[in-house]
Amino acid sequence: MSDSLDRYFALIDEIVQMTLKGKIRSKQQVYQMLLQGVSAGEGEIFERCLSSRITTTQSEIDNTKDEFKQAKATRSLRAIQTIQGEWERYQAENRGSNAITAATDAIANAETNNRLQALLQAIDPNQAQALNLDQVQQLAKSITQQAQTSSDSDRAIELQQLSEGLTEGLKSWQRLQEHLVSWIYDRNREKLGFQGSPEENGPWALWAKQVNSPFPKALFQTLALNQSIVELAAKQHLQLNELVELAVILQCLQRGLVNWFDKLIYDAKVGAKLSISTFLTFAVIWSQLASGFNRAGNSISITSLTNACFQITLQIFRTFTIQKYFPLYGGIFASFSGDYLRSALNYLDEPLRYVEGTQEKARILTLLGYSMGAVGEYQQAQSFHQQALEIARTAGDIPCEIANLNHISRICVAQKNYTEAINYSQRALILSRQTGERLGEANALANLGYSEVLQAQQLERVEPEVYETAINYLQQGLQISERLSDGYGIQYVLQQSKSLCYSSLGIAYIVLSQPQVAIPYLEFGLQAAQMSGDLYLQGLNLVYLAEANYSLQQIEKAIYTGSLGMYILEQIYSPQWRQTAGLLTILQGQIGKEAFQNVLNKYRSKIIPLIGVDGYDYIPELLVKYQNE
Repeated sequence: MSDSLDRYFALIDEIVQMTLKGKIRSKQQVYQMLLQGVSAGEGEIFERCLSSRITTTQSEIDNTKDEFKQAKATRSLRAIQTIQGEWERYQAENRGSNAITAATDAIANAETNNRLQALLQAIDPNQAQALNLDQVQQLAKSITQQAQTSSDSDRAIELQQLSEGLTEGLKSWQRLQEHLVSWIYDRNREKLGFQGSPEENGPWALWAKQVNSPFPKALFQTLALNQSIVELAAKQHLQLNELVELAVILQCLQRGLVNWFDKLIYDAKVGAKLSISTFLTFAVIWSQLASGFNRAGNSISITSLTNACFQITLQIFRTFTIQKYFPLYGGIFASFSGDYLRSALNYLDEPLRYVEGTQEKARILTLLGYSMGAVGEYQQAQSFHQQALEIARTAGDIPCEIANLNHISRICVAQKNYTEAINYSQRALILSRQTGERLGEANALANLGYSEVLQAQQLERVEPEVYETAINYLQQGLQISERLSDGYGIQYVLQQSKSLCYSSLGIAYIVLSQPQVAIPYLEFGLQAAQMSGDLYLQGLNLVYLAEANYSLQQIEKAIYTGSLGMYILEQIYSPQWRQTAGLLTILQGQIGKEAFQNVLNKYRSKIIPLIGVDGYDYIPELLVKYQNE
């Protein structure tokens, strides 16, 4: 040990002296001396010597009064800091080299049906030593070398395909990179998201033009036209290299978009909402590919291919769940619409069946549970939330545990089980106050007050103090939510909760036959829901705005808000669209079809920016659909 210490002190001093004398003129020369002078396995010893020299030299600068000695010590410190910087670079490159070697060995030595999974594990961005794109290129070269030296011809062919997939994926990404976000600025798009048609200049149609490989091009075209990914995948007979290329392309697109959107966190309407949309969009794509491949007769093992797609889906989930804007109180609605949104709920839970209880699984189940509840699948939602609750409790994820208590309370309300709703909201309130989880407390208070109002109405209780207590809980929850919004860096995190607090108060006042008081709360709730992109809460606030306006005989406003709410809720398969369709049918009968259509025409300029021309035209069709049912 002492010999090594002496040797490394001498090496540091030698580099410093050569730097001061001008014999070393570049950082690369320092790097080369470290490369030659530091023995493998002795990095910790060298770092100890380096730290000691920095401390000693800094002390000399601080304590000497001789200006000449102080100046010399300052120059020495700069030289030592250069050594430190080059040592850190050496360490980073050495770790990358070791990671590439380990990944190559794992891929080469894996069983035939497991090599694809081993490769996907190697390029997983969640790893502690995640590979950058240059290192992925080095990995491709390393796998090629393994293929060339392999005596097993089948193994060599498979390794070569994996290498080609990485290389072609990186080439495709280079062509796509400059078009990563250009679609956002085309024709001053008012709406951002991943649905749409080529005429809307969505990203998929643009990206399809930039790639040469058949399958990525076909996938992007399918997405642009809002067609079935499952049907596309079921018709494919992919080789390993084609799937690997797609994995690299989609991973680069997803990471690039999230990084770009995350820089827009100053704009709650854009940044976090679109980052969430990106994670969910790419997770859905891989889940749907898995389902489609499972139907096809591929040259690769069907199980291997399907598992590979699920593996990538879970990698996306794991990255998503650690983001500070992960929506514990939101669902799968931001920037989704139509059939694409409906498909999301059918596929996203599939990969989770292959995962044991983890914190990531609890959070994703929370997201899915909320989404299932919004579309009226209460039994499935309850199951997801109960699983998430148990996993979160075991994992010590307090915010997630509180969120699921709150969500279960809300589902109990939907099922008119108000006693259990109060029980769960009280448990959430106690735990949130014990742990200082203010966001959970705001939601718990909203749920508690909301449940007590509805229970009192169900029991036909007329004592004013019962309702006063419930309204007080709702007001407390709203106050906490408002105060939190001033201190959080990303307001998006709070918008769903704020919307829930506002809408709960609004609905409570409608129940209490005070529609004039209800309307401002519902309008604020709608604004917050629009900022978060939560279509369910948007629809919910619009539905009750229609009822409040109808109670006040403000017929035109009732038709306007009711039509929007009905359309939005029907688009996400929420059964509550029929509630408003019934009200609108009554209004249509009262004023006549022609007058009803005239009101829609009057509000056409306000409706189209929110749901588009197709949505506007679909409103009368929805009423006919409801009447026929």
